[in-house]
Amino acid sequence: MKAHIFCVLPEMLTSPMESGVVARAVGAGALEVVVHDLHRLSPDAHHKVDDCPYGGGPGMVLRVDVMAHAIETVFGCEAGTLRRRMPVVLLTPQGERFDQEIARSLAIEESVVFICGRYEGVDERIREHIAGRELSIGDFVLSGGEIAAAVVLESVARLLPGVLGNDRSVEEESFAGPFLEYPQYTRPASFAGWEVPEVLLSGDHRRIRDWRRAQALERTRARRPDLLS
Repeated sequence: MKAHIFCVLPEMLTSPMESGVVARAVGAGALEVVVHDLHRLSPDAHHKVDDCPYGGGPGMVLRVDVMAHAIETVFGCEAGTLRRRMPVVLLTPQGERFDQEIARSLAIEESVVFICGRYEGVDERIREHIAGRELSIGDFVLSGGEIAAAVVLESVARLLPGVLGNDRSVEEESFAGPFLEYPQYTRPASFAGWEVPEVLLSGDHRRIRDWRRAQALERTRARRPDLLS
């Protein structure tokens, strides 16, 4: 997969892209990440990327001509046609809620484009004519989409073949199936009077499997009953 990220503050993506799962995916050849600085790609003589909103109001708005010019420069096509070739995702609090199912759908794509808003938001024409999908990582507001793009990309990167080293890691975790993941324990078996459940030390794999399923069901019922519907 090749991920293109268009943003105003590319330095915010340096650490997330150079460490952890994303860096591992890049090192394994499963992922290529290209971060595009909108200031550098701006057609404005002073490299401005935003302006005051028509009709008045607080904040600044990311300009549609800047976004279109950046896409046309990188991809060599009209900005409004790019979403026919690959997913063009706008990170915005107004988008659909990002989840594991969406992560899986993005992980099978050859290329994905992420547009990171900043300031008061983006010109509505970016939503209407350039982006093909809008995603939100939660019901809260960030100052820009860079961190949201990093969150989405890490979630997608760990699903790429060979990145985690053990495919069962993604098969058994929360949201991979209908339940949240069961509790996990490791050494020591006893610490400060806190004990690991006996069943996990029994060596009886059928009992362990049944215990884990029961625990996953109970945890889901207590924490996320909406998933059971």
